[in-house]
Amino acid sequence: MDATLNALPWITGGLMLVVALAALRRPLEYLAGLFLRTGIGLAALYALNGLGGFLGIHLGINLANALVLGLLGVPGFGLLLMIHWVLAL
Repeated sequence: MDATLNALPWITGGLMLVVALAALRRPLEYLAGLFLRTGIGLAALYALNGLGGFLGIHLGINLANALVLGLLGVPGFGLLLMIHWVLAL
């Protein structure tokens, strides 16, 4: 009986965690996809930084630029280039 009472908070906490994860499944999947796309955007920025010297294009490799590329994709790259061009004037 005493062991059951000691395990009751752990069982309740585990059940609450399962319910919370079930309720937040879709937002967590969205965040995981966003992290994956941001990582791919960061890798693309790194690859384009090496090629950018030949083309005259230089974008900073940072989290904000990677998030823009992760969210918007190729149009985001165009947006970053346009912002860089406008702010360089």
